[in-house]
Amino acid sequence: MIIAKIPRILSRTFKSLTWSIPAEDKLVYLTFDDGPTPEVTEWVLEILEKYDARATFFCLGRNVEKHPDLYQQILDEGHATGNHSYSHLKGFGTSTDEYVEDVRKCSEFIDSNLFRPPYGRILPKQVKRLARNYTIVMWSVLSVDYNARLSGEQVVKNVTENVKPGSIIVFHDSIKASQNLYYALPKVLSYLKEHGYTMHPISLVKSSAQVSIT
Repeated sequence: MIIAKIPRILSRTFKSLTWSIPAEDKLVYLTFDDGPTPEVTEWVLEILEKYDARATFFCLGRNVEKHPDLYQQILDEGHATGNHSYSHLKGFGTSTDEYVEDVRKCSEFIDSNLFRPPYGRILPKQVKRLARNYTIVMWSVLSVDYNARLSGEQVVKNVTENVKPGSIIVFHDSIKASQNLYYALPKVLSYLKEHGYTMHPISLVKSSAQVSIT
């Protein structure tokens, strides 16, 4: 079972992870995982520009290595980036040393103090090691755009029915998610604009030492 909204008990249990960023104003934080991906990421950047939205892209080191110009375009257009590991390892079933080394390898291509664990799966020992150098960013709203069994309209609802000020929202700029992403992202951005939300990159709001964890 995939849940679009993170249960409060989960964020309270794992308080060392960043699940949302409390905001007095109607700010939300769009994030995109697994890129950069040719055509998909370029399309995302065009749509974000159309809606005057800025986001945080949690990139895979192996993809940045393949597509450095596309990664630079993300930065040049005013977006933030984060480390999503080099090869998309699951924390579960991976030794802490191997997991941390994969993140370190990614840091050769991505200069960021933000890290998001692939699949959201990370063990306490891995958290302890990585928290020395990174703010570990999870999410409060999951679009589930990668699930081909869901319609684009359901992906829209996953976001619009759960978003609130301070939400960290996850999409994926990947081939796997692209069909739902192409349908849902413009509609979500339109909804957010119509309801008075502004969309900021995480790293331009607070430094890693200041991010509030709830």
